[in-house]
Amino acid sequence: MKKTILFFLFVSALIHAQTTNRFFYEYQFIPNSNDKTDVKKEMMLLDIDGNGSNYYSRDKFVADSTTKADIERQMKSSPGSININKREKPGQVSYKVTKKYPDFTTYLFRSISMDQYKIKEDKKPEWKILPDKEKIGEYNTQKATTQLGGREWTAWFTADIPFQDGPYKFYGLPGLIVKIEDATGSHTMTLIGNKKMPDLTKEKEMQIPEGMRMIGMGGKEIEVTKDQFRKAWKAYVNDPTKNMREMMMRNGGDSNNKVVFKTKTADGKEISDPNQVFREIEKKTKETLSKNNNPIELDLEN
Repeated sequence: MKKTILFFLFVSALIHAQTTNRFFYEYQFIPNSNDKTDVKKEMMLLDIDGNGSNYYSRDKFVADSTTKADIERQMKSSPGSININKREKPGQVSYKVTKKYPDFTTYLFRSISMDQYKIKEDKKPEWKILPDKEKIGEYNTQKATTQLGGREWTAWFTADIPFQDGPYKFYGLPGLIVKIEDATGSHTMTLIGNKKMPDLTKEKEMQIPEGMRMIGMGGKEIEVTKDQFRKAWKAYVNDPTKNMREMMMRNGGDSNNKVVFKTKTADGKEISDPNQVFREIEKKTKETLSKNNNPIELDLEN
């Protein structure tokens, strides 16, 4: 009997260890505060297991996985020349958020140009739980409010799903967050489904040639405070192509790992002259930044 019980406990623990609860959130956001009619949507995934949670864009994950596989094939067949093609659906949300249990240590992962940053969250959500209740989809939910990133947020959580977690950096309520929205209606995350997944093991780190860096892929993240990230962001806004120019200078003389940047102009013409490429990238970057002036955390980029 003891052996049977021990075996049952072992199998149960093994099954539990190999299971991830995946929650699907529809993220609606208004990137440009000057155009409230332009509402974007992105499918976000919240993967929860016994160690913590990961929150990230489904489209970006698929695009990155495809790109990594493509790069690895090129590195094996022709290590001196790597061509990175833009994916049709690269994802609109590039960041990811991780939380480590049991203390919910939270990190935001963001890329700036060629660098990847790991930003530790220094504040825990302080919730005010209210008596208001509402049925959202199949879930019975209760209202709570908090502040984060220079915004006021209203959340609806359900005790029916006993995870004290939620999308983005939100956690700490007595049940999973089903919906959360900021006071301006610019950012809304709504739970639309869930399923159990097999254990999602960590991806093998891609080996990139020495001295090379790729946007959002490979290499170690730079762990920084919020203030340090703000400083790096400000420098990027002032000079968007600085890191790319430095990378080209470091690798330009190495015939085995020569870096070539290519881009297309507004009329579809492909250009490869470094000076033209950098001017075009700087122009596009500044145009993109002007149309993405309404980030989820206002106080992180201002």
